[in-house]
This record gives sequence, C-alpha cells and structure tokens, in this order.
Amino acid sequence: MRSFSRGHRRGGVAGGTLRPDAPDTGLYPGPDPPVPPMLPMPPEEMALTAPAEPAIPEEDLNPYRIAQLQFDRASRYIPNLRQGIIDFLKSPSRVLTVHFPVELQDGTVRTFTGYRVQHSTVRGPGKGGMRFHPDVTEDEMRAMASWMTWKCAVADLPFGGANGGVACDPKKLNEIELRKLTRRFVAALGDNIGPHTDIPGPDVNTGPQVMAWIYDTYQVMHSGRNNLPVVTGKPLALGGSLGRREAAAQGALCVTRRALARGVVPGLVSVNGARIAIQGFGQTGAIAAELFATAGARVIAVSDSGGGIFRPSGIDLAAAARHRDETGSVTGCPGTEAINNLQLLSIPCDILIPAAFENQVRADNAGTVRARLIVELANGPSTPQADRILHDRGIVVLPDILANSGGVTVSYFEWVQNLENDQWLLDEINTKLRRRMELATDAVVEHWHRLRGLHPAGDEIDLRTAAYALAIAKVAEAALARGIWP
Repeated sequence: MRSFSRGHRRGGVAGGTLRPDAPDTGLYPGPDPPVPPMLPMPPEEMALTAPAEPAIPEEDLNPYRIAQLQFDRASRYIPNLRQGIIDFLKSPSRVLTVHFPVELQDGTVRTFTGYRVQHSTVRGPGKGGMRFHPDVTEDEMRAMASWMTWKCAVADLPFGGANGGVACDPKKLNEIELRKLTRRFVAALGDNIGPHTDIPGPDVNTGPQVMAWIYDTYQVMHSGRNNLPVVTGKPLALGGSLGRREAAAQGALCVTRRALARGVVPGLVSVNGARIAIQGFGQTGAIAAELFATAGARVIAVSDSGGGIFRPSGIDLAAAARHRDETGSVTGCPGTEAINNLQLLSIPCDILIPAAFENQVRADNAGTVRARLIVELANGPSTPQADRILHDRGIVVLPDILANSGGVTVSYFEWVQNLENDQWLLDEINTKLRRRMELATDAVVEHWHRLRGLHPAGDEIDLRTAAYALAIAKVAEAALARGIWP
C-alpha cells in the first residue's frame, strides 16, 4: 500500500577500496603551490584525550527541522520574497510512503516501509539518492530532498530535489533479498519516478548494483523506450558515467581549492601542505583522502564506524584501506594511534572533512573543533547551533550544498549522456566538473561578500547562509517566471 501527502509540513558510508595504483585522471596537473609555513603546534594541542563535554542545552537534531531553520536564516536576506512563495519553497511538493512485502530466503515474509519525497520540481525533475538503512525516516527524507533542491540550484543544474529510502538493515539481507527488496520498492513507487519526473541515485548502502536493479525493474515496467536516464550511478555496462564513483570527492577538492584561492580562510591559500582529518573512511571519504594527498595535503587522521587512527606525520592511505578491508575498520592499522570519532573532530588540523552522516558537529562538540576549515562532504554534518559556534570562533565551513555537489553534477552528466545515447571521455567529464565547481564556488563566495557588505551587522552571514540565499533566490525566480498555476 502507499500514501501521498502534498504540501504536508511537520516538524558510515559504504565501504570501498581506493586502488593505490589508480591512474591520474588529469583533473589537476599535480599539487598546489606550497602554503606559507604554518605555526608549530604547541605540545598541549597534540594531546588526544577526549575533550570535556560542555554544559549546553539539548539540541534538536531532527534533520527536517534543521533544514527548515537553515532555510529561515537565509530567506531573511532575500529582498522582496513574498511570504506565500516562502511557504511554497519550504514545503515538499509530494511525500510518498509505501509498505511492501518481501519473501526472504528462509520462506518468511517481512513488510518494509519506504519513502520517496519530492521537495521541488520547479527547475526540473526531482533528483536525489536512494538509501537503505535501519534509521531511514520520513523527516530524514524530507530534509535530504530539500538539501538536494538547494544543492542543484547552487550547482546550476536543471533539477529539483528529491530523496528516498527503505528502512532496513542491508547487512542482515543477502544479495537475493536485497534484489527482491529493490524491485518491490521500485514497483511500489510506480510512475512517481521516471527520466523526466524523479531520478534516483546512489546513497548510503546503495551503489551501482542497486542502481542496475532499479533500472531493470523500471525497464520491465516501461518497455519500448529509452529508460537509461531513470537512474544515475549505474554500472558502466548499463550507461553509467566515467568519473561518477569519485565525483563527490573530486568536486570537494575543486571547491576547496577554489575557495582557498579566493581567500575565505586567512593565511590558508592552498591544499598543499595542509593537515587533513577525515571522519568517514568509506568509499567517498577514502577517495577524498587520496585526492587531497595527491594535491599535496597530509592526511593525519581518518575514522569509520569502528573507530579511528591518527599519525601526525601522515597516514599510509593504501595500508589503512587494506587494513579496513581485512578487519572491517581502520582501527589498529600498524604505525598509527587509535582514536575515537569525538577525538578526530577535535584534532588540531587545517581542514576537517566530515564524510559520514548528518549531525556530527553539534552544539556539544563544536567548541572543541580545532580545524581552520570544515569541508562538508557528508549531507547535513553540522547543526545550526554548531554553525553559530564555529562562526563565532572564526572557523569557516564550506557547506554541503556546495562542497559535495560534485556527485549530483556528474549524475547530471550521466543523465545527459543517457538521453543522447552517448558516452563522454573522462577528460571531458573532469574538465566540465571542475569548471562547474569553480563557477558555483565563485558565485557563493561573491554572494557572501555581497551580503556582508549590505548587512554589516548580520553576524550570522556565513557561507552556508550565502549559499542558501543564492539557491532560494534562483528557485523563487524560476517559480515566479513559470507563474502560479492555473
């Protein structure tokens, strides 16, 4: 069964191995120019004892309410934005809940609950991930869908925002059961997804194989047409795009380099020589570690759901990936010191990259962060209260809707290639990706400076607020140009 609601309002990363012998794709010719020498770390800052928990009131970590609060903060800086349009842009246009049975290998039948939220289709079809995780909720999908709307607008892609998932534990299902679950979910969604309606993509615990099952199921239900564009992140053999696997990490590196070159962090002008800590050493985090290291950075700490490792002189990333694949976690990798995720967030470094789940940097730990720049490779890793604390402490945050938009950008490239029955070369994809990431970063940084000039007393104007204000204005302009139907 399934249920719809329109305009309804209420308040770990998959593992993967980065091959150490992977060829240089040519996105950048090599390391950045070296940064000026950094001040030596005082001995007391090297201590890795867990920071004390400050006495801060309990924070609301509901992702949908967080997304709405982020919207509210930014919408104040958009002139002449009518209240009715604000309400329209805040609310998801469609929320679909489905309940469907799956027969498991032992003969038992389990009923699963899945969601697909379409936040906005003003600028184009919905676009967003499809995740399988025990903690999937409707509010989480609402938040993810709204973040996708603003992310696509920041990257200037002709998509709206959507997201979906099934509440399940894929670790307790075998491949046959996962295939059955995927097919039943897609069948339950029916025509609510489609190449020009709503285009799913990979997310937590889903990847090319799940995307292939989504395509195949949709193709069986809609034979006789080109259905390859119905889903992105597919295997190359089924119309997937070169560069998609590393796209989010590549985009984050592009954004970081451009932002530093534009002076968003005083005294830090390059990735080369910067100390990096990465929370989430799954596929995306591991690729980011390798790419930032290739650009001349020193990765000194990484972590996963099992714990983390620290090495001030730099971690052997290939050894860490092998150890994770052999043991299930990076913890215990030879030549490193064991840490936990809380300690990783507080390690003195130049760039902190949260690449796991949402709500990692919060009011109760933002005061312990000792990075100069946070690059949000995960969706929603910092809460609004954390944003204020970080801003007051002078720590710059490259927000998720900009920093991790490389993934949806290359998904857009895949969609276009599928529509044209074409396949682009990797060099072409990387060139297009870098140009789009640079243009998006330039637009956000310039809007940040513009807002600070117009509102000198607006002490809450950080890069997230600027990115949101820019994105909301783009979607509002498109909505008003289309007109309120009928």
